[in-house]
Amino acid sequence: MAILPRFSMLGHGHTVIMLHDADGGHLTFSPSVEALASQGYRAVAVDLPGYGYTPPSEPYSIKSLAQSCLALIDALQVNKVTLVGHGLGAMVALETAMRDPSHVKRLVLCAGGPPLDDVSRKVWVDTRLTALDEGLSMEQIADRIVPMQTGGKAIPEGVRLIRHAMTEVHPLIYRHALQALPGFQRDVAALSQVSAPTLLIGGAQDVCTPPDALEALAQVLPDASTITLPGIGHWPPLESPDDFDGLVMDFLNHQRNVH
Repeated sequence: MAILPRFSMLGHGHTVIMLHDADGGHLTFSPSVEALASQGYRAVAVDLPGYGYTPPSEPYSIKSLAQSCLALIDALQVNKVTLVGHGLGAMVALETAMRDPSHVKRLVLCAGGPPLDDVSRKVWVDTRLTALDEGLSMEQIADRIVPMQTGGKAIPEGVRLIRHAMTEVHPLIYRHALQALPGFQRDVAALSQVSAPTLLIGGAQDVCTPPDALEALAQVLPDASTITLPGIGHWPPLESPDDFDGLVMDFLNHQRNVH
């Protein structure tokens, strides 16, 4: 049975569900919730299983996280939603769209989505697992990882919130989430069946999901476009929230006018 995730919600209108990365819970999308609600959307920022007050799932995998997302869609009693995923959450969003395309109207994939290659696995997963294996606290891991993987143009307030969100993660759940990342192995044939209009947003300085990885994914998805933010690293929603939220709302408003 799928775990029903806890969430923060604001606003009325078309439902936009935001799925966070392994590095932090719903706080990752704090600016986006207010921005989307102010523009006539119902913004739902999720705590995936094991994060916040949501019970963990077993086994912990992209598949089980996608099942939790589908359980939330059912609980919200909506027909079609937009999924916004960051990092791990981008993989969960894609998996959700592949498992039940009837419920997914649009996708926004940020700093994640493509299956990990060896380089991405090393800089994204291995650096964090190594820190856990060294016995570092989540505060110490944040002190190590955040300066390495934020961009030169990241706003200080955003960097502080990235660090705070990371320190809120339980180390055991962090390990499970990191180990789940390489488990996303959807091939070109499966990804090419994702028909939902998709926007891919990345940071030019993101070493975890570099711009060329998002471009390659955009070539596989039937209806996708890519935008790269200069001077931004792995956390665009917090490093550059005004730019990120503006891109998301432009995409949603354009699609709303088209359809």
